Amino acid sequence: MNAPAKPLAGLKVVELGTLIAGPFASRLCAEFGADVIKIESPDGGDPLRKWRKLYEGTSLWWFVQARNKKSLTLNLKHHDGQEILKKLLAEADILIENFRPGVLEKLGLGWDVLHALNPKLVMVRLSGFGQSGPYKDQPGFGAVGESMGGLRYITGFEDRPPVRTGISIGDSIAALWGVIGALMALRHREVNGGQGQVVDVALYEAVFAMMESMVPEFDVFGFIRERTGNIMPGITPSSIHTSVDGKHVQIGANGDAIFKRFMQAIGRDDLANDPQLADNAGRDARRDELYGVIDRWAGSLPLEEVLTILNRAEVPASRIFSAEDMFSDPQFLAREMFLSAKLPDGKPFKMPGIVPKLSETPGSAEWVGPELGEHNAEVLAGLGYSTEQVAALKADGAI
Repeated sequence: MNAPAKPLAGLKVVELGTLIAGPFASRLCAEFGADVIKIESPDGGDPLRKWRKLYEGTSLWWFVQARNKKSLTLNLKHHDGQEILKKLLAEADILIENFRPGVLEKLGLGWDVLHALNPKLVMVRLSGFGQSGPYKDQPGFGAVGESMGGLRYITGFEDRPPVRTGISIGDSIAALWGVIGALMALRHREVNGGQGQVVDVALYEAVFAMMESMVPEFDVFGFIRERTGNIMPGITPSSIHTSVDGKHVQIGANGDAIFKRFMQAIGRDDLANDPQLADNAGRDARRDELYGVIDRWAGSLPLEEVLTILNRAEVPASRIFSAEDMFSDPQFLAREMFLSAKLPDGKPFKMPGIVPKLSETPGSAEWVGPELGEHNAEVLAGLGYSTEQVAALKADGAI
């Protein structure tokens, strides 16, 4: 029986991106069947190739971020390099780029030119501040987007400066919005008979869109959400606690019925039956007392016993997972969240699994991030270039 076609099979995506936001967006497309051609500079390619932990000179992150993609090297400052890109885009469905606004326009590859070349093209533009506004020409990495979008301000403890999350979350959130926007634009194109359009994603706006009730709380009450460490005022109890063996556990018992079961499970029927604690507002008013109770209880037991009691009482809880914890966890394994792959020299290694899970047309990882220019001959042959022409382009510095 033949495997079902992936949901994005038949779509051609061209990526003009480096590092995180653009490449992550195109990676998602590639995992679900799109033909993704990643354009890289012949002079070293995407800097991500050299980020974080390297294996024989190449980033392990690269092998994941560029999986299922084809690498084509183009010198976009060279006339022939630009012509090759135009030929690709003339038949592409989506262009994903994360240059600073104005860079493509200076190369003669702005939206007006590309839209005239291919009216059906959807152009996803990921940048620090978007394609308009007074900040548009400023450089803006994910850390800047997280800062301006509100995330950094509320992250950390109240008596210390703001802290970052442990990953480049702003870039990744922007990538998700970019893919959502692209799929919306494709829906409009295919179902409503529309043309291609620009999907303009600013990193700070991508983060800002996740800030829950921050805007109305300030506008209506003048309330500014501050850093509160591991607790969230107004939602009690929900925090991280430490067991007697020094392990950390997240406990979320802020539902009314859940809280009652939790208190009964730890032998505090007095709190379970206290009418003042029957709803969230009452619990939040006494949160210091409650967190003291939970801290003392969790701190008297080893982590596994804490989790056993909480699971038995149906109280949402989890150890704070490290990568080591994940590798042996039955839920991760049952959901195939570690894929087996091989590095270029044949060494086996694990990659993160595919998200989301589609029941009929699941995504997959077919190959790891390619060598620089690995697909030059294949892609250029598909555009009609002969072996001799490819050799001439390389000799002339166009590829």
